[in-house]
Amino acid sequence: MKRVVVTGAAGFLGARLCRRLVADGYEVVGLDDLSTADGANLAELRSEPAFDLVVGDVTEPWALSGPVEKVLHLASPASPRDYQRDPVKTLRTAALGTERALAFAGTFGARLVFASTSEVYGDPAVHPQPESYWGHVNPIGPRSMYDEGKRYAEALVTAWRGQYRVDAAIARIFNSYGPGMRSDDGRLVPTFVRQALAGEPLTVNGDGRQTRSLCYVDDTVDGLLALAHGAVAGPVNIGNDDERTVCELATLIVELSGSTSVIERAGAVVDEPRRRCPDLSVATRLLGWRPNVSIEDGLMRTIDHVRQEELSCGSSG
Repeated sequence: MKRVVVTGAAGFLGARLCRRLVADGYEVVGLDDLSTADGANLAELRSEPAFDLVVGDVTEPWALSGPVEKVLHLASPASPRDYQRDPVKTLRTAALGTERALAFAGTFGARLVFASTSEVYGDPAVHPQPESYWGHVNPIGPRSMYDEGKRYAEALVTAWRGQYRVDAAIARIFNSYGPGMRSDDGRLVPTFVRQALAGEPLTVNGDGRQTRSLCYVDDTVDGLLALAHGAVAGPVNIGNDDERTVCELATLIVELSGSTSVIERAGAVVDEPRRRCPDLSVATRLLGWRPNVSIEDGLMRTIDHVRQEELSCGSSG
């Protein structure tokens, strides 16, 4: 059986990736320190003989052995609420954690895919954002521990690929969402869905005209696996180019959930990107990948999942 290591395995995206790899016939070792996830997303995998969760910090020596075919390196806090809580750990995870992942992959001749982010583009002056764009990032702002950590990690991946010939690739992930996100993680979709289902006002920062491009989690996983199974080095944008304003997304979530919630304005967030949309031409041409799930369909699946979870919690309580 082919063996894969997934760091950040207990997170929203990592858990979905682990379930997909096990379903595809892989033996999967997940590595996570459970600092931003409690492992609930992995509950259905605990009885799978092809899955093993190792609780550990990626910045410390890894208690893992080979052989291994691929390393999917996702370990990092992903929501502003999480990465701003401990900025030094966020930077150490990006720097030392990524170096340990590269060294591990190099030892066993494994292909590594590093999960970078659209945040490396910052508040972009180029739209939509192609991989050739260098970005517009504040290196000392309130998001810098995440933005600059990922930018440094991309440089590290590139350096190890060139100097040590490690087979490594970079994926730049745009706003992935779907069932399994923590309702309290502070990001747009889980926050709006929770507020809509509770009948609370949906809080939109600033004027609401800033845009996002939401990519359903299954499409994101497909894109990451296409990169993992190929030979492309990247960076490659993985996202959805259906760009919507935050106000449009809030209105859509209210409509899809059948909520009576209203939309309220809150203060603007410092260094929040005004526009966010991937240029997907590289992913389409080199990976044969494009997202398939529409925003409407993906949001409806997410709303239904959260509603069912709330009903289950209510009945068990």
